[in-house]
Amino acid sequence: MLVFGKRLKAERELKKNSDPKWTQEFVANLIGVARPTFTAYENGTKEPPIDTINKIADTFNVSIDYLQGRTDIKSPRVNQESESEVFIAYLGGPPEEIDEEEAEHLKEQLAMFRSFKEKRKKEQEQEKNNKK
Repeated sequence: MLVFGKRLKAERELKKNSDPKWTQEFVANLIGVARPTFTAYENGTKEPPIDTINKIADTFNVSIDYLQGRTDIKSPRVNQESESEVFIAYLGGPPEEIDEEEAEHLKEQLAMFRSFKEKRKKEQEQEKNNKK
């Protein structure tokens, strides 16, 4: 379970780098376990049951095989084809022109931009309301 724990921690810390709410406590609440239990998962001292592994994979949008070290491809197989189509739409080329790390980075940047855009829209609406 050492690979599982390392990858779990890496995925959480990756999320935490762009959004500080992704603490052990936050993820533990998302997947329905106590924080010490989640810490044990990350440390590799406790193995989660399959239903919890499924929740973890869904939470981080990675495959169970990736979490368990059976593959280095993060994306769940069911989503790879549709994600590739999104990459083509954004980049104008075949999906093999970007690797998994680049694709993940683009998704994170897009999410941050959308969040910023929504925040800016709300601020502008609030300014309009304050002027009335």
